[in-house]
Amino acid sequence: VDFHAHVFGPESRYPYSPARGYTPPDASLETLLNLHRTLGGIERVVLTQPSVYGTDNTCMMDAAARLGDRCRSVVALGPDVTDSELEALHEQGACGVRVNLVDKGGMPFEDINAVRRFTERIRDLGWHLEVLIHVHEFGDLRTTLNSMAVDVCVGHLGYMKTEHGLDHPGFQDFLDLLRDGNCWVKLSGSYRIAASGLPPYRDVEPFAKALIGANVERVLWGTDWPHPNISGPVPDDGQLVDLIEQFAPDMASRQALLVDNPARLYGFE
Repeated sequence: VDFHAHVFGPESRYPYSPARGYTPPDASLETLLNLHRTLGGIERVVLTQPSVYGTDNTCMMDAAARLGDRCRSVVALGPDVTDSELEALHEQGACGVRVNLVDKGGMPFEDINAVRRFTERIRDLGWHLEVLIHVHEFGDLRTTLNSMAVDVCVGHLGYMKTEHGLDHPGFQDFLDLLRDGNCWVKLSGSYRIAASGLPPYRDVEPFAKALIGANVERVLWGTDWPHPNISGPVPDDGQLVDLIEQFAPDMASRQALLVDNPARLYGFE
């Protein structure tokens, strides 16, 4: 399973939010599926709502409808969504809500307390909360995320630059949060936290291994295709896949990372 990918455009059909922080090039479902075939072995995907669409999930859900049970979706919603709308999204394969606290336009809630209250509404659906945060800048990380009514999934290895070091208190809190057992982490976007932002991203390896070591049953992997909103060259997806063997050198860890864990979190049979 590729647990973190996006689709974009065309803008003429799926207009972007005026509050967006960037404007991506088109990235079609067909191109994503071709990438999966090229990489080999990727049979399922979790599409994640990008911040540029705000809470309009139409582009992503149209793509998800074409994939059927091969796909799950993590949507972006505001507090005004109705229960009937939640049920309809659930029937279409949505299984989580994303709140992006990093990119402009990704936070439709008043504050983190409003997010906490909203998680009570999605608990009975069996959904989870996905957050994009900088773990080293997030006050009371462990207390706050453990207080949510549902499990929480954190993107991009916690989104802390490796230059801050493994011993940074924020990263250590993040490891403790994983050990608590209510949180998941995506080992995606290595190029977003590497010091240089360039391959082979060797400085990311100890951070990924620390996360796996903290709780191997709570780690996931995704391409982050098509790698939006970055400066510098577009990452090579083949090189990103090669990182899996570095992060998880034993077969049991890779089985958990790529198959067993997503089956539990996203409800794949």
